[in-house]
Amino acid sequence: MTHEGSSIDPTKPSIARVYDYLLGGKDNYAVDREIGDVFKRDLPGSVAIAFANRAALTRAVREIARTTDVRQFIDLGSGLPTADNVHQVAQRNAPESRVVYVDIDPQVLVHGRALLENNERTRVVAVDVRNPEGIRTHPDTLELIDFTRPVAVILSAILHHVNDDEDPAGIVRYWREQVPSGSYFFVSHFRSGNNAETVEAEKVLQQTFGRGRWRTDEEIASLLDGLEILDPGIVPASLWRPDDNDSPWNVGGRRELTVWEHLIAAGLARKA
Repeated sequence: MTHEGSSIDPTKPSIARVYDYLLGGKDNYAVDREIGDVFKRDLPGSVAIAFANRAALTRAVREIARTTDVRQFIDLGSGLPTADNVHQVAQRNAPESRVVYVDIDPQVLVHGRALLENNERTRVVAVDVRNPEGIRTHPDTLELIDFTRPVAVILSAILHHVNDDEDPAGIVRYWREQVPSGSYFFVSHFRSGNNAETVEAEKVLQQTFGRGRWRTDEEIASLLDGLEILDPGIVPASLWRPDDNDSPWNVGGRRELTVWEHLIAAGLARKA
């Protein structure tokens, strides 16, 4: 997490750009690829985390747009634009959907604003996720989001970059208190496997960025305290309401998830 308003520094790695590289994107620098290659080379199979996470986010947004009346989305720590962004998935299924993207990586802001230039139902807000009041009261947020109506709060692969002493549960609690009944919360999060892969991946992120916290299913569920966690609960992202084409189930029975696919969890919760 960089400071608000800071410029792009190609000599320092960016969490958003490393994700972009792992997902096959082009918006990254040598320093980002160097970190990404640690995962690709030393932790083979770990790239599956990024893809499993993205696929679960896409399914969750689609489901909210298709099966609920929620037409407002706030994507916290949205990262660099890629295929099937939240606004594309939501508006494909419910064209009137409005989306506020929140990120402070300067490259995210540049690319996001360029991508959304002609989309009147989207905005990009440059406020740190740890400053939820600043996000909620930002003029661009208030222009699109009506907080008297249900909102979908997207916390995809962001809370694991909030260290314990930065009160990630407090961030969720703030939004829970600000949105009305019928609002939804999607969370995906690094999932502790109590294994060598978890330890090594956590070490790489902590040494590089000073953040990156694996949590257990119970710890992730506790971040959603006061919300109703919907079926199937907090589960590996690949097992969160999978489509037929990306399901770990196949004709011969159940495909075992890789160790890496177990290390990213997803869950959807609702405010009663």
